[in-house]
Amino acid sequence: MQITVKREVLFRALQRVQGVVERRNTMPILSHALIDAKGAEVTIFATDLEIGLKGQYEAQVLEPGQITVSARKLYEIVRELPHEEIRLVSSDRKSVALEAGKSRFQMMTLPPEEFPPMPAVDGAAELSIDGAAMGELIRKTVFAVGENDARYVLNGTLLTTASVSGKHVLRLVGTDGHRLALADREVAGPAGASKAKGLGEINAIIPKKALLEIRRLLEEKADGPLTLGIAKNQCTVQHDGVVLVARLMEGTYPNYQQVIPKGATKSLVVNRQLLEGALRRVALLAREKTNAVKWDLTGGRLVLTASNPDLGEAQEELSVTYSGDGVTTGFNARYLLDALSVVDTEEIVMELKDALSPCVIREHNGGSSLCVIMPMRI
Repeated sequence: MQITVKREVLFRALQRVQGVVERRNTMPILSHALIDAKGAEVTIFATDLEIGLKGQYEAQVLEPGQITVSARKLYEIVRELPHEEIRLVSSDRKSVALEAGKSRFQMMTLPPEEFPPMPAVDGAAELSIDGAAMGELIRKTVFAVGENDARYVLNGTLLTTASVSGKHVLRLVGTDGHRLALADREVAGPAGASKAKGLGEINAIIPKKALLEIRRLLEEKADGPLTLGIAKNQCTVQHDGVVLVARLMEGTYPNYQQVIPKGATKSLVVNRQLLEGALRRVALLAREKTNAVKWDLTGGRLVLTASNPDLGEAQEELSVTYSGDGVTTGFNARYLLDALSVVDTEEIVMELKDALSPCVIREHNGGSSLCVIMPMRI
């Protein structure tokens, strides 16, 4: 194999696969990226057997061929090179030479035939959604997804289709058992996607790692459509010349509809930035394990209190729009701050029934997202 490629192109390609390559070294080949050169382009593919990421990039292919090379080390080398063009040459499939200006590196390779193939996804239901819209769905839900939770399915996000006010929407739901985040986006009509091929009812649990990789791609470039395909046990994402394939999680996702409280009797409106600042300050003296903050809501006044026997006590008072009966409850400050960080309106609406009921946080303009946070005994 012999190719010449622009440094910025190779750097971007290798940067994209850094979150996918296996770092635990259980299988050495999984720490490598497969580089396949033919025609007028080079394909770079990486996988950890759960997620695969493949992209096609423009290159000058002088001699076609395949190699595998350490994805992390090649990325680190390319990142430090100042030259605009990079030449990769491999003649024996045991090593590859990298040349750029007066710099030269010789890296060991592994047989490309040992590299796992890209999984084939057959019979997938496909829908197209604006890339920026998909990025928003992920941003508004992924923070609530479990992290190494013993309840396996809580380490993933539910992707489902639903009918809301006569509109066909794509919905993401994430929960770790203490909080739940939900966001919708219409996928039919001029405001959303214009294509929904073979799309019936979809219920798929996507691993958190796959969602984070999709978000990374969209942070790089959100413009343009994103094609999402859902098959029996795999999903595919195609965007900006990159294809991501992820294995879906098996199991039954909790009935999230039962978690969302109905018939709230107490509702307050508060400025998001003021509440966020007050929570950050008060939480400085909260117990580190629980981050518990006490809420005293009376009339148009909200008093936040945190205490720690080893450190002391903190208290802040906020003016809110509220006219119901007084209520005293408590919440994990970190969960509240995570929820506030994805709200796009200046004011938020908080709804609850009583001191022991979950709190629902919504954007003041209604919006298409919400967050439910379970209360704490203070």
